Amino acid sequence: MEEVYNFSAGPAVLPQEVKSIVQEELANYRQTGMSVMEMSHRSNPFQDIIDEAEALLRELMNIPDNYHVLFLQGGASLQFSMLPMNLLTKHKKAEYVLTGSWSVKAAKEAEKFGDITTKISSNDKNFTYYPTVDLTTLSTDLDYIHITTNNTIEGTVIPSIPDTKQIPLVADMSSNILSEHYDVSKFGLIYAGAQKNIGPAGLTIAIVREDLIGSPIENCPTLLNYETYSKNQSLYNTPPTFSIYVAKLVFEWLKQKGGIAAIEKTNRQKAGMLYDFIDQSKLFHSLVKPGSRSLMNIPFTAESDELNAAFIKQAGEKGLVNLKGHRSVGGMRASIYNAMPVKGVQALIDFMESFEKANK
Repeated sequence: MEEVYNFSAGPAVLPQEVKSIVQEELANYRQTGMSVMEMSHRSNPFQDIIDEAEALLRELMNIPDNYHVLFLQGGASLQFSMLPMNLLTKHKKAEYVLTGSWSVKAAKEAEKFGDITTKISSNDKNFTYYPTVDLTTLSTDLDYIHITTNNTIEGTVIPSIPDTKQIPLVADMSSNILSEHYDVSKFGLIYAGAQKNIGPAGLTIAIVREDLIGSPIENCPTLLNYETYSKNQSLYNTPPTFSIYVAKLVFEWLKQKGGIAAIEKTNRQKAGMLYDFIDQSKLFHSLVKPGSRSLMNIPFTAESDELNAAFIKQAGEKGLVNLKGHRSVGGMRASIYNAMPVKGVQALIDFMESFEKANK
């Protein structure tokens, strides 16, 4: 197969330019005689890597100086526990906005540590839209409000970031970090698994406002305390070194592409192309309400399970892979993260058009 377009929701497609650099430097990183995979995390070369990665991310996202950038492990799912252990400590109350499977899991984990409310939810319509975050419906003595900015499984995105006033806003940004502009100063904490828009699985990034660090629950395990990482520049123990190295390369690639403003323009072009085709199609349908549609994850379905299965099989034979939808939604899902080229989306649309003509 000459060319494959990988529409996986994660681990996901990486920029070809980045993979080429990894290949070139894999055995001998910058004449050190070592691969990054075997390099001490206490060495000067790796210190340069992690410092450059942080500096690039700060530049790309315009992260204010009073925020710490932490390189962690355990995926976003570990943050479901780590977050309440560090922030659910004053009032022991938080609101979790339920917009899909991951926010439901996050709320369930947080319930182990305090009083969790879920007054704002789109569960009434199977998470096919993003609900308005209306603060007038919420208590004012919350330690934080938790949102998921983009729902990988359901294909919805928050239309605008709410002003939560004095209540810290926490965001799981795993599947759309770096894909469009967000004002970091509106958040108390942002966390994201790397394996969609940042790099390989194994790395998690947390961006934490400094006033939210230092007051964890009593007996908080050392490695689940944000302060452990902020005081040690994420080097308290061995971090996921190779994933951080690849993340740095992705940040460099994104900067070379013109930064977040430029990639957002391309992402809107790609998503617009696919949504426009789906909306005019007589065979394929989107269940997500306009106004809540994700730029990153686009679920769609044909008219029957049999057609869905045939589409996925035939698409794979054409090099359009990992299009099967999540088991809870069914159908198909095209994840078109930053590294997915426009021509990959066009190739998918071309196949969808030919499949539709063959199955009138």
